[in-house]
Amino acid sequence: MLMSERVSWVPEGLDTGKPSAARLYDYLLGGGHNFAADRALAEKFLQAQPNARTIARLNRAFLRRAVLFMMDRGIRQFLDLGSGIPTVGNVHEIAQKADPEAHVVYVDFEDVAVAHSQLILEDDPRATIIQEDMTKPEAVLKAAQESGLIDFSQPVGVLTVGVFHFVPPEADPRTIVATYRDAVPEGSYLAFSQFTQDLQPEEMAGVVEVMKKSQNPMFPRTRSEIEGFFDGFEVVEPGVVPLPLWRPEGQNTDDPDKAGIYAAVGRKV
Repeated sequence: MLMSERVSWVPEGLDTGKPSAARLYDYLLGGGHNFAADRALAEKFLQAQPNARTIARLNRAFLRRAVLFMMDRGIRQFLDLGSGIPTVGNVHEIAQKADPEAHVVYVDFEDVAVAHSQLILEDDPRATIIQEDMTKPEAVLKAAQESGLIDFSQPVGVLTVGVFHFVPPEADPRTIVATYRDAVPEGSYLAFSQFTQDLQPEEMAGVVEVMKKSQNPMFPRTRSEIEGFFDGFEVVEPGVVPLPLWRPEGQNTDDPDKAGIYAAVGRKV
């Protein structure tokens, strides 16, 4: 890598020649925490799905709306699974602007995401990052408990935004979600978004092919499969819908048929 890229958020020993989904997403959002290999993969991603930058923006906007929706309903602690590389509009920024006492625990396994999160959170006693694999919920929940920032006797906002399309079927993603569900009390919320083949199937097939060559292959899911993740939750209106249709703010001009991703929020009952 270029020496100019070896900065404080790059962990020693990181192989920057291997692209990662977290850094690809960062690039699509216009961030600067990515390397040449990530940018090369992202350009192939854009060839397969020309709307990818808009989809990334819409997904980030859904995250903001979902957090504020939960805040309006009394949620003051969040567990952000697969949080990725911090960029403008992080969960702790959104939540703490509404209530400075809000607590956030980020979870990611990617080294750059963790290193950069540690940098920006070092002066925030109410937010932290734990380096764990979100597909191992027992380890994540233990670490979250030990952080002292999540009280599992009180409702929690669990965020799985734009990450479960990286979880293969053989990992039993429904059981993973159910484990997190069972760890939080009634009144907790789940925000979920992921790529689907229901919207722009040809482009989605191209994206799947591109990502097969990366560390993070993708597994799009249908609306009914995504609805299955909400077992034990009451899905709030408007249900499982394309990103721009989930409780939009103001005039919405984004084409839902090109959104690429379904989104939903549910309340544990």
